[in-house]
Amino acid sequence: MSLKSTSGGTSPPYADITVPASVANLGGGFDTLAVAVQLYLRLRIVDVREDGGAKLTVVKSTPPVRGRNAIERAYEAIARATGLQAPSVSAEADSDIPMTAGLGSSAAAAVAGLRLFERVTGPLPDGVLLSVAASLEGHADNAAAALHGGLTSVVEREGEEPIALRWRWPEELRFVVATPAVGLSTLKARAALPDMLSRQDAVFNLQRVLALVHALHTGDYDHLREAVRDRWHQRTRAALVPQLADVLALEDPAILASCLSGAGPSVALVAQRDFGRLEQLLQSIYERARCPVTVRTLAVHQVPEVVEHGGRTPPLAAAQGRAL
Repeated sequence: MSLKSTSGGTSPPYADITVPASVANLGGGFDTLAVAVQLYLRLRIVDVREDGGAKLTVVKSTPPVRGRNAIERAYEAIARATGLQAPSVSAEADSDIPMTAGLGSSAAAAVAGLRLFERVTGPLPDGVLLSVAASLEGHADNAAAALHGGLTSVVEREGEEPIALRWRWPEELRFVVATPAVGLSTLKARAALPDMLSRQDAVFNLQRVLALVHALHTGDYDHLREAVRDRWHQRTRAALVPQLADVLALEDPAILASCLSGAGPSVALVAQRDFGRLEQLLQSIYERARCPVTVRTLAVHQVPEVVEHGGRTPPLAAAQGRAL
């Protein structure tokens, strides 16, 4: 099927754009680590005007979005950043990613706008995409995961494009995520953070971020629980996140790790078995508190299998961070 074009003739058909949600921070990796998960925002192009207007209009959004859509803002931001001639586009968005829930909904929306721009103009360097996404988001962790899939780490540099490192997440590990029915904006969650950290707390988190990467690299999952402990943000956000303390304190042989997802209020367990039972365990915690909740088991949206440096994108067990 061909799309209508108001400039006369027809435009080529465009495949839907699909962008994953993400679980960020993973305990101590604040604004640094994120994992893409199989919960998606989908964008469908319905009309293209070859007028050079470089404007995107989301004509239908499910669920509805108040105010100016982040997808539209991203499309216009990348047009300004690149100076490329771009058409005006109409699109429909359908997202399963809950908003203000700590699952990277705004990053997914921004990346969707960037991917749509690429779809109608041509491929862009990864660094340019991540830089624009970070400028819209204020930080690059969720955006890197939404762009590249799998596990990502970011290095933001003053006056230069950020660097993203990427690996395949271990296939056997999944997230059991509880999302209580209370929104929490990132701005409010960040306002709860302290302005200063003690040296001891900074060292504590640095040690555990390295322990997390090592545990995933070696498959030594017995160390994951300790590796996601945090002293930077989770304890200060506990008052804003229903049942966070109870979830972090859970002791169960199937739970390998537990952490706040992004800024919250979603919380995540890492496990490799008994997913249904762990869903019921989380459900019961929120039911006792009379807090409506949605519980999901999410596999990781992996890095595409691409040929790179003579081989495939490396798994975590052969981690070779790629500067993008």
